[in-house]
Amino acid sequence: MHLFGLIGYPLSHSLSRDYFLDKFKNEGVEDADYQLFPIKSIDELPALLRQHPYLVGFNVTLPYKQAIISCLQSLSPEAEQIGSVNVVKVQSVNGSFSLKGYNTDYIGFKESLRDLNLSSAHSAMILGTGGAAKAVAYALSELGIACRFVSREPHNDEELSYSQLTSDILSSHQLIVNATPVGMQGVGGELPFSYELLSSNQILYDLIYAPAETEFLRQGRLHGCVTKNGLEMLYLQADASWRIWNE
Repeated sequence: MHLFGLIGYPLSHSLSRDYFLDKFKNEGVEDADYQLFPIKSIDELPALLRQHPYLVGFNVTLPYKQAIISCLQSLSPEAEQIGSVNVVKVQSVNGSFSLKGYNTDYIGFKESLRDLNLSSAHSAMILGTGGAAKAVAYALSELGIACRFVSREPHNDEELSYSQLTSDILSSHQLIVNATPVGMQGVGGELPFSYELLSSNQILYDLIYAPAETEFLRQGRLHGCVTKNGLEMLYLQADASWRIWNE
């Protein structure tokens, strides 16, 4: 049995298991399973690996995309540059585990932009500064789109706080991406975002896919913006994960 899975907390919103089980069935993949592993601390990972010796690969979601790095023996070049990991390949070496981290979030995000008109976009605004935000910034940099981060508590002069957002600043960013968990099923909350400053020529992208329309996207729709959630990104990064596990 080849076992795959997802670590994070909480995982009640996740569609990853359903997606992979459907994939296994549709592609005739036998002797494979995908399970959810809601661990409350990254310190639980070694015990998890011992309990599941057939685990050959797993995805990583909030809040461990950066914390997982200290548990790994190696990183792909992209994961090292991004500083965030959402895919781990497990290999057994001389009776012990060797873990290599990858990032497919940037692949999923980048490929999911194909149906959006970004030909005139030169700058994007990213809400959040965590692992997902770093992957989004990496993908946009590959497309030649500059990024500006927004945080509740800016870490440096290059980051903005929500209170600093003005009409002029917002209008200079065609794409605005929510890379925070705010609004996710089971998390809730509200972004301190001034939606009245939006214009109809902007695109709002939320990495969250459950619910399908967050308050962030609802407000964007009400202000005439093009909106997109993270469901396609989820599927695209999952397919990229599968390719890595089968290399």
